Amino acid sequence: MRRRSALTIPAVEGIISAQQVRATAESIARAQEPDGAIPWFTGGHCDPWDHIEGAMAMTLAGLTEPVAAAYDYLRRMQRPDGSWASKITGGIVEDATFETNQCAYIAVGAWHHFLVTGDEEELERMWPHVKLGLDLVTSYATERGEIAWSVTPEGEEREGGPLLTGSSSTYHSLRCGLALAEYFDEPQPEWEIAAGQLAHLIAEHPEVFAEKDRFSMDWYYPVLGGALRGQAAIERFRSRWDRYVVPGLGIRCVDDEPWVTGAESAECVMALDTVDMRDEALQLYADIQHMRADDGSYWTGWQFKAQVYWPAEQSTWTAAAVVLAADALSHASPASGIFRADDLPLPVRIETDACGCKTPARR
Repeated sequence: MRRRSALTIPAVEGIISAQQVRATAESIARAQEPDGAIPWFTGGHCDPWDHIEGAMAMTLAGLTEPVAAAYDYLRRMQRPDGSWASKITGGIVEDATFETNQCAYIAVGAWHHFLVTGDEEELERMWPHVKLGLDLVTSYATERGEIAWSVTPEGEEREGGPLLTGSSSTYHSLRCGLALAEYFDEPQPEWEIAAGQLAHLIAEHPEVFAEKDRFSMDWYYPVLGGALRGQAAIERFRSRWDRYVVPGLGIRCVDDEPWVTGAESAECVMALDTVDMRDEALQLYADIQHMRADDGSYWTGWQFKAQVYWPAEQSTWTAAAVVLAADALSHASPASGIFRADDLPLPVRIETDACGCKTPARR
């Protein structure tokens, strides 16, 4: 087993210290259940995407045992087809459907853990599960490239997809999967094609996706996931900035409610970082610290008209996003650039603009 050099816990000067970041990661560990599950909050339900996000944050703080328990849980709970139930509470499956972007996110978690720790043995344990997950997800891609967002245990696609936010996350997951495939020297051409088609649809044909424009996630996730970069991404941010950003408080979850949320704000910070909008990223990161609780956890959101934290919960996924944003801004860990994606393999490039999206060219 090869390990990286000593861990440097992220810190952002003038905003959050390494000690505070550690306390935030510890708030996630306190909510973790005996079987390793990381619920949304103590006593809440668990889904695989937010579970992995929590494990990534704890990895950055050096919480070795909780992280090991989290990834052990993930491997145990993966079903034979490569999926995870989308909602488990106290070990009981409450919703057996699976969401494709959630199942794909295991690739991000596995690659992130390896970048931080250098633990090759853990990576080898994770690789078969990554392959199962990504093979399942790509099997639901249409000829054009969009992927259903939610599927029943019987394989029936649920209405309401595909989704822009979920597809953007899946695109990033596929690129992390391709990094793993290169590491193990096991080419995965289907993943390359699927990622290329998704990138093309996200960047060139947003009309393919369900209309969810009121949600801020649909604003920044195409950038965070890496399908949009450069001037197009910057223009996307600037064109809708006043629609979502509430100065001094954070960003709205939805554009028609007086409600800012910590996780969306922290994710937007990471998205801004990918296109070098550092001043805006730092200001937004500073703005959300009013949601920090005394024990290092973070309230999910602030309803600024009613002047109350709402919902009245300190969510693990909000804490996780705050820790990951600190790492992105500080470049503290070897995984700090995982959303900048500078070192991730590029997928095939789609050379048609007819939205048939069937003509891949090798990268």
